[in-house]
Formats: sequence, C-alpha cells, structure tokens
Amino acid sequence: MSDLQDYLVQKREALLERRAAVAAGGLGVTPFTAQARAEGRSGVRRIRIRDHQIVSDSPPSFAGYDLGPGSPEILLGSLASCLTHTWLIHAADQRLPLESVEAEARGRLDARAGTPGFEDVPVHPHEISFTVRVLSSASPEAVAAVEAAVRKFCPILNLLGRAVEIRGELIHETPDSVRSDVA
Repeated sequence: MSDLQDYLVQKREALLERRAAVAAGGLGVTPFTAQARAEGRSGVRRIRIRDHQIVSDSPPSFAGYDLGPGSPEILLGSLASCLTHTWLIHAADQRLPLESVEAEARGRLDARAGTPGFEDVPVHPHEISFTVRVLSSASPEAVAAVEAAVRKFCPILNLLGRAVEIRGELIHETPDSVRSDVA
C-alpha cells in the first residue's frame, strides 16, 4: 500500500468521525479569519492565518522584491490546494485507490485593465482553469464519481464559480487619533 493509500485510510476515519460529530450537533458553522499587513520599506504583505504566516509580494516590475507570491497567485494556489484536498476527501469516502493526485490552476491578469481603451478588461483574475491529474487503478466510472463529488463540494471551486456578496468596512484613523488612544 502506498503512503497516500495509508493517508486515505486515516482521512476516511477522520471523515467518519467528523460526520458523526456533525450529526450529534457538535460541529456547525466555523468562523475563520485572515489578516494581512504591509510591512516596512519592502511593502511585503505578511498574511496571518491561525498560527501560520504567508509572505505575499509583487514582482520587481511592480515595485516588489519577489519575496513571495502575489495575491492572485495565492488565490490560484488556494484553488489548486482545495481541489487536491477535496479529491482526497472524496477518494477516501468512496474508497477510491489513489497513487497520486495533483492540481494545477491557471488564470490571467491584464495590467492594462481599466485603462483607456481597456475599460472592459477585468481587473480581477479571469480565464481561470484547472487540471487535475489522478493516478489510480480504479475504473473510469469510479474516478468520474469522485470527480463529480469534487465539483459539487470543493469550497474554493464553488466560490470562484459563483458571484458572492462581499461586505467591506473601512476604519480611517489618523496618526493623531492613534497616538491619543495610546496615551
């Protein structure tokens, strides 16, 4: 049995325990947060999620130092990671043997977006696509059943495929107001 197959056994056990906890009312909505702060002379963005950090930066052509991926790249990385993880979940659930699973996400950004003559070009990542490569001894029908579950349940795939409302708030502080709060 491969290392990934061993992991899928663990994943299935965790999935069954999670389902039991949900059925018993022990799990429900889980709020989560991420923070980012621009730092010092480099402008690098340090993203904090739970006890983890990711450094985000721009390429030199956009006044960055290329110390980490940019936000659109992190978005595509999130899609690729989520697809891969969702494949693992549903392969474990459906007992699909997997030797490997990997996902690649692609997209486009146009630096001219929103400028004169390019007003209709999206300012956001667009033409997003992905490829998932699965190595499995299972039948094509069994693999297709897992793929259908992944397309239905992958959170990031579904988020990106649908328009969602995002609410935002701005808190404007001045240097004087921040200093008076400290005093």
